[in-house]
Amino acid sequence: MRLHYIQHVPFEHPGIILDWAQEHGYPLSNTQIYQEDAFPAQKDFDWLIVMGGPMNIYEEDKYPWLKKEKEFILQSINSGKIVIGICLGAQLAADVLGGKVTKNEQKEIGWLPVTFNENIKKESVFSDFPEEMTVFQWHGDTFSQLPPNAYSIAQSKGCKQQAFVYGGTVYAFQFHLEIGENTIKDLLHHCSDEMTVGDYVQTSEYILNNIPMLEPIQKYMKKFLDNLSESRV
Repeated sequence: MRLHYIQHVPFEHPGIILDWAQEHGYPLSNTQIYQEDAFPAQKDFDWLIVMGGPMNIYEEDKYPWLKKEKEFILQSINSGKIVIGICLGAQLAADVLGGKVTKNEQKEIGWLPVTFNENIKKESVFSDFPEEMTVFQWHGDTFSQLPPNAYSIAQSKGCKQQAFVYGGTVYAFQFHLEIGENTIKDLLHHCSDEMTVGDYVQTSEYILNNIPMLEPIQKYMKKFLDNLSESRV
């Protein structure tokens, strides 16, 4: 099984997903899109992970590579690849599948709970997930309208759409289960301007004091990946 990931900024990479792939000996390749790397041929990978970033999916004038990336993601979905979208990556997946991405009423930044709904039981890859989990959030946009034939699996008080599944091959997460301590610190440094006052925006001090919350969410990300890989054997 060969994994390919798209990285939009130097400081936001797949984190624990990289560790998991290396532990299992799965080949990894990547497109550093901010360096204008080329996308691979569809025959050269099996899973696609699309990472987050401070840009928005509708800023094609500012980030012209977004158009080509959207085309590549849709091509990957249509080719039957496993596609895992995280934050911006989830919004890109929603967009190419016919959903709608807009500003959320509230920003969510920090350690915040999400609740998983009954739909999660449709997917065995989430068999070990609890009904509620405190996750790491950093977003201002959301997929306010799901793509046709997709279904929501999670929500929070600050954001109605937290995650969706499409076709048994696309898994889109608004929140971060993959993130590591260094990436959190980098976000606090590079994206501090996004930390405006809000009901669901925590302080840098609070975020850093709760770094131990990473351990359980990383565990669930690895379990999801294990289940997903086993289901494809």
